[in-house]
Amino acid sequence: MPDPRRLPHWLATPLVGAAGGYLASLAGWPLPWMVGSLLAVILVRCGGWLITEVPHGRQAGQWLVASGIGLHFTAEVMEQVVAHFGAILAGAIGTLLLSLIGIAVLRRAGVDRATAFFASMPGGASEMVNLALRHDAQPARVAAAHSLRLLLVVLIVPAVFTWTLPPVEAPAPASTDWAWLAVLLPAGGLLALLWKKLGQPNPWMLGPLVACAFASATFDLHVGLPHGAGPLGQWLIGCSLGCHFDRPFFRSAPGFLLRILLFTLLAMLTAALLAEGLGWLTTLNQTSLMLGMMPGGITELCLTAEALQLSVALVTALQVLRLFLVMFLAEPVFRLWRKAHA
Repeated sequence: MPDPRRLPHWLATPLVGAAGGYLASLAGWPLPWMVGSLLAVILVRCGGWLITEVPHGRQAGQWLVASGIGLHFTAEVMEQVVAHFGAILAGAIGTLLLSLIGIAVLRRAGVDRATAFFASMPGGASEMVNLALRHDAQPARVAAAHSLRLLLVVLIVPAVFTWTLPPVEAPAPASTDWAWLAVLLPAGGLLALLWKKLGQPNPWMLGPLVACAFASATFDLHVGLPHGAGPLGQWLIGCSLGCHFDRPFFRSAPGFLLRILLFTLLAMLTAALLAEGLGWLTTLNQTSLMLGMMPGGITELCLTAEALQLSVALVTALQVLRLFLVMFLAEPVFRLWRKAHA
């Protein structure tokens, strides 16, 4: 009989997450299998039992969730996205500028220029940590800032949107076409591997999303994932996210984390106001714009849009476009800023 002390620490993680997800679903919490598993794993780790991330669990969860999101991009939906690309670009740029709030808050507290800059970027956490290393910032603080912001987005945004909007009746689930899924799911996985090999951001989210969205729009598919695939993906993602937090995390640099909390809340409020203005200027749904302009968390925000019957395509387009703007502009802009203050 194997010694329990020698068993991998990750074996208990999915069980803890499943218990949290089940309790959250009983309580009627929004996105229960992600939020519940996330909180359960955090509580257990903060209690001293340092269970670890399931190997490749988050990638598998993103693969499932992103495939489901991509299948929302029918030909009609894609036409609407293309028709409103100008407004979507304006929204993405507007939320990118919200990083100025974080930079100002952190610089006033004496945080060095590079750390304040890369910690304030909305999205691309692992890529921002790599850039922080390249520019002599403090990578641990940059990673902590992005982790805390993602935690706040997961806990606050779905709850606020779910409990403040009028209840909606879920539409009939899309039919499951196993022939198409047998092609699209492996294709998404292969595209993710290629995306990763090319060093591009968030491969297990963007690879399956692009594969399924392209096929869905090109062939005007109206298919969906089988029942239970969405909660399974949420559960895997929640378990993985929870493993980034423990007591030392919350005890480290409390002043810095408090400022990240302040910045994130201010950014959420400002994003909501910008979305109201952009929705007034265009014919786009203000609530969908508001959700799409929240600071970070493509997977979580798209799941929230899906649960609330909002425009998943609009939210996805805003988040993905902003991610690419961050990836391509962050380092050149930082170099210009540093040169201007040299």
